[in-house]
Amino acid sequence: MNTVAKTDPTKPGASQSVVEEKQYLTFMLGGEMFSIGILCIKEIIWYANLTEVPMMPACIRGVINLRGAVVPVMDLSNRFGKPSTPVIKSTCIVIVEVPNEEGEQQAMGVVVDSVQAVLEIPTSEIEPAPSFGAKIRPDFIEGIAKVNGKFVILLNVNHVLSMQEISQMGQLANAAG
Repeated sequence: MNTVAKTDPTKPGASQSVVEEKQYLTFMLGGEMFSIGILCIKEIIWYANLTEVPMMPACIRGVINLRGAVVPVMDLSNRFGKPSTPVIKSTCIVIVEVPNEEGEQQAMGVVVDSVQAVLEIPTSEIEPAPSFGAKIRPDFIEGIAKVNGKFVILLNVNHVLSMQEISQMGQLANAAG
C-alpha cells in the first residue's frame, strides 16, 4: 500500500494531509471493468501456447510453460459462471501469485479480454462489496471504486483464485464423470 501526501483544498491552513492509495491493474472481462491489486501481479503475457489438461474443472483452461514452470490458467469469466472468454487479438493472461494450501506463493494465470491500466485508487474511494446486484459471489469482491464515472470491481484474488476450492471443484467433476 502506498501512502501519498496530497494537498487537501477543503482544509484551509492545512497544507497536506495523508491519503492512503493502492495500485490496481484494471482489465476488461465480458464488457465489465475489474481490477486486481498490483502487489500480487507478476507479469502480463499474450494469450498463446496453452495446453489443455483433461479432467480439470471447467474454469481451468489449461497450463502454460512460463520459463520452465508449469502455470495453471483460469478462465475468469467461467469462474464467475459466465460463458468462456473468447480469444481475440487483445486477450491476455495476467500472471498472479496466490497462496496455495501450504501457504506458499504459487503462480496462476488469469485470462482477460484486455488489460487497461494501472490506477492509484484512494482507499476512501473504495466502497465495500454490495450484498446484492453483483453478478459474482460477494466473497470474490474486495470492494467497488468509481473511476472516471465508471464502477471498477476490485477482486479478492485469494478467494477468486483459491487453489483449495478449485481442487475441490476438480474432484467433484471427476466424481460426476
